[in-house]
Amino acid sequence: MDATKFVTESSASKEAFKTATLLRSLKVNALLRGETGVGKKTLARYILPSAPVVSGKNYDELLSVLRSESELIVTDIDSVANIKVIVEEAQKHSTRIVATASANFQNDVVSDFFAVSFTIPPLAERKEDADALSRIFLEEIEHILGEKTQVELSTLEMDLSKNAISLKRQLLVLSIFQDIDDSDIMQLLYQHLYARLGSGDDYKKFLYLYEAPLIKAGLKRFKSQLQLSEKLGLNRNTLRKKISQNKEYING
Repeated sequence: MDATKFVTESSASKEAFKTATLLRSLKVNALLRGETGVGKKTLARYILPSAPVVSGKNYDELLSVLRSESELIVTDIDSVANIKVIVEEAQKHSTRIVATASANFQNDVVSDFFAVSFTIPPLAERKEDADALSRIFLEEIEHILGEKTQVELSTLEMDLSKNAISLKRQLLVLSIFQDIDDSDIMQLLYQHLYARLGSGDDYKKFLYLYEAPLIKAGLKRFKSQLQLSEKLGLNRNTLRKKISQNKEYING
């Protein structure tokens, strides 16, 4: 996906894009807050399409670029070692900054420096955007793989733990392994377990790798514990116990 394209299907993203469009002509410093993968950097690049991008983690590079550029995008400004110095240098050299930070970042020096700040909500609160991104990512993946994927978006439980980052990774993994068979699954588990065995209680420790996806898929498909217990040939109390033991993975 083009780095300067920000998906605007939800009301929240439309509002964020509207603010960003206004900032293109206002020529003021702006701070974009939000979780990882919500589109902060993409929107910053839309505001300043020709500006260099420097991470706040690279303090020396940031100082150097500040002294030579009229506009600058600073990602992860909450990671800057001495933010007061950065602000002073930006003011001294009249460098306009559009920066990104985590959703809860607060700093008095930063608050005074940035004339505009706004927060981009997580994708979990922007279902329309998540749906649109899923379609875009699948198109990208199909282009890379050179074949049509079999991922069914209507039944997909999206991984939005890291917003667009985790969603794209999930779709890529599902697409790559769309033709996976039993021997492939066992080979993957073999590789996963080989390096982790040796604690003395490994049978119980790794049983969830089999039970959790089996139960989660069964509940999704058969809709009730009663039907699932019959299909699996398990006592209902046994099934309830296993659901409770694996709730972290079944409900996640």
